[in-house]
Amino acid sequence: MGAAVVGLLLIWIFLLMIVLREGKTFHFQKIDIIRFMSRVAIFGAISAILYIVPFLKFPLPIFPSFLEFHFDEIPLFIAGFAYGPFSAFCAIIVKTIIKLPFTSTLTVGEWADLIYSTAFVIPAAIIYQRRRNIKGVILGFAVGFIVQVATSLVFNVYIMIPFYMFVMGFPEAAILAMAKAANPAVTDIGWSLGFLAIVPFNIIKNAMVVILTFLVYKSIHRFMAQFEQKKLPG
Repeated sequence: MGAAVVGLLLIWIFLLMIVLREGKTFHFQKIDIIRFMSRVAIFGAISAILYIVPFLKFPLPIFPSFLEFHFDEIPLFIAGFAYGPFSAFCAIIVKTIIKLPFTSTLTVGEWADLIYSTAFVIPAAIIYQRRRNIKGVILGFAVGFIVQVATSLVFNVYIMIPFYMFVMGFPEAAILAMAKAANPAVTDIGWSLGFLAIVPFNIIKNAMVVILTFLVYKSIHRFMAQFEQKKLPG
């Protein structure tokens, strides 16, 4: 399975290279910088709020209690589809920075979430930037969906679960008990937990994020365009 880690790392580096290459093509004037920073700040802050506020995230009884549904990727998808992958990645960075003071995982959980969000949002934004039609939307969501699920599986099994055990001091038996309480078929905190809890959790969460993004994208994009016309110079 070491090959899986290396493969996902290479994919993430490839996505980052594309994002940074797009960033180099920006030729900012003063008004462009104001618009760019406003967009990144707004969507990054909204994403952070959707993650931080307790009543906006929730567990489901069919999954372990440490897996919580939240919808912070929706503003990031909107930023990516409307303004490109570079803007989306910068919004992800803003979200992560805002979240850091609220960490309960020595910031490891926040950086892990940055990786998950990048894996989900950036492939979709890159594909849609090149195919700005419904086929591009569907293909982008599908690729981002698959990359995020695979990334979350491998990262949790190899990094996050060992981190909670050896750094945060959570006993292996306690983690397994929480998993078995939701799904008795889970037999260990490795690949069994990954495939029987983490993968189905992310499939359902990602599907909900995709549907909600479809429903709100046009309205929010239109609102942002009107906001920039009224509030920003030029």
